[in-house]
Amino acid sequence: MELLFTIILVIASALMILLVLLHKGRGGGLSDMFGGGVSSSLGGSSVVERNLDRLTIGIGVIWFATVIALGLLMAY
Repeated sequence: MELLFTIILVIASALMILLVLLHKGRGGGLSDMFGGGVSSSLGGSSVVERNLDRLTIGIGVIWFATVIALGLLMAY
């Protein structure tokens, strides 16, 4: 069981790094390489940015829950 949570944690950590790097910062980000900069000139956040935000939050919740679960498993 511990091995399963460790594997999930490693995958979620790698995805979190990738998703955070894809986010658009103040001066643009890696998301501009994939066409995110085209729709940002309209003033609002694009559908892609909103979906990227939702995906990042979802992976963050999975990462947090996995850390808590591993902590509880290690305590007992």
